Amino acid sequence: MKISARNVFEGKISAITSGPVSAEVEVTTTGGDKLVGTITQGSVASLGLSVGKDVVALVKASNVLVMTDGSGVQLSARNCLPGKVSKLIPGPVSAEVVISLPGGAQIFASITRDATDELGIKEGVAATAVIKASSVIIGVKA
Repeated sequence: MKISARNVFEGKISAITSGPVSAEVEVTTTGGDKLVGTITQGSVASLGLSVGKDVVALVKASNVLVMTDGSGVQLSARNCLPGKVSKLIPGPVSAEVVISLPGGAQIFASITRDATDELGIKEGVAATAVIKASSVIIGVKA
């Protein structure tokens, strides 16, 4: 599969919570990290999703927020994945931030250069990747 999304996580479905219109699909990656995506019931059916099924979770780098100090903050975003900044590629307007997770996965975020300065982002700094469940796309291999 070739795709422009920078974040591609292989894993298995570990839980599905169904609602009348949509479902939350929890994916446990091969490294043990968990991502939750919200998709329609129609997508659950058409993809044949069930617990234990192999899937890929896709997230565009522009849909990843970076938080450096979350002490005392509770967010509505379902995916808050703590790690450390392993790479920072600054550009004149935006920067790519790579956050390495404890399970070995890396999350790529594209944020403004001003935000990297304001947040004090540099290699080795603790950071959390924040991803709304609606930004996670679930796919299966045909």
